[in-house]
Amino acid sequence: MDSKQTAFVAIMSALGTFLSGITLHVAPISINLPGQGGAALDLSHVATFIAAIFGGPYIGALTGFLSGIYAGYYFGYVIGSLGLVSLIGVPIGKALTGLAAGFLYKKLVKNTSKSSTLSIPIILISYIPECIFTVFYFLYLLPFMIPIVIPKAWIEIAIMSFLIGALVGNTGFKEFILRFFSTPKIEKTPNIMVKRKKQ
Repeated sequence: MDSKQTAFVAIMSALGTFLSGITLHVAPISINLPGQGGAALDLSHVATFIAAIFGGPYIGALTGFLSGIYAGYYFGYVIGSLGLVSLIGVPIGKALTGLAAGFLYKKLVKNTSKSSTLSIPIILISYIPECIFTVFYFLYLLPFMIPIVIPKAWIEIAIMSFLIGALVGNTGFKEFILRFFSTPKIEKTPNIMVKRKKQ
């Protein structure tokens, strides 16, 4: 990655962490099952999807991993007791979504005029690897959490798919993001031959 792409990953990771903090602390929306605990909505994947769509699979995976660290800490140490397992597992799951979204978008979206419409199913499909990872993750650790976590996650992804679809369809937003991936055009100045006058 060049300096612009590194800055882009840093900005998107910070955005993902910020969104995670807002949705988990400031305006939490929890889903609870009687006697089984609950889970809070986490919208940090907004940054993951932006990074994956505009930067590609590896930038999406890296952004997903970095922006998932706070959620891993929160679910592992603040409201849960999984500790390091959550701190590592949650970012890996989010990285899988970023990787999948980047690959799918790169392969399937050839016509940019349809990018807004196609981004919705791509985002929904791209969550499948993380969903499978999450099922196995909880199956061996906390199987009773699967009926809470998986529906909650699909609600998040559905909300974000429409949000990202709107952002991808916005010309101003696309132009702003693509500045991180375009190289500035250097205008070549013509060589001016200066002939010395013979004295």
